Amino acid sequence: MANFNFDASAVAPQQTYAPLPVGTYLAHITESDVVKLKSGNGDGLKLTFEILDGPYKSRRIWQQLSVKHNNEKTQSIAQGQLSALCRAVNVIKLVDTGALHNKPVKINVILREATDGYQAANEVKGYESAGGPAPVVSAPAAETPAAPKAPAWARK
Repeated sequence: MANFNFDASAVAPQQTYAPLPVGTYLAHITESDVVKLKSGNGDGLKLTFEILDGPYKSRRIWQQLSVKHNNEKTQSIAQGQLSALCRAVNVIKLVDTGALHNKPVKINVILREATDGYQAANEVKGYESAGGPAPVVSAPAAETPAAPKAPAWARK
């Protein structure tokens, strides 16, 4: 045993959080990292989303995309998800994951049921632009388009 002096009445107890309800939340990415997958089958992009408003403001949701994977289907699904995210935050050519940070995006959150010793948890299953439809990548238009309207979150 060790001598230790701590007064629990002076510190608020840590809250335990249940998964968020299924829905769409305004969030932004606060952290990202490329990591080796535990399976050894490739690399994953780890993302931390923080909810920006509503009753769940400041709550976090984590996602890992297997962007480089030995299984082509797994890799294709993850790269498609990353493409949707990039388009929703208007970062079409991603060379540094930091470019995804602090850009508001609507995330579609589902609930993954508890199975095989894992607790129920949230999963991000889709992305939407925070300011309207996601940009479409296509050939340049013949005319110069009108200046885009500022997204609702940027207007005062």
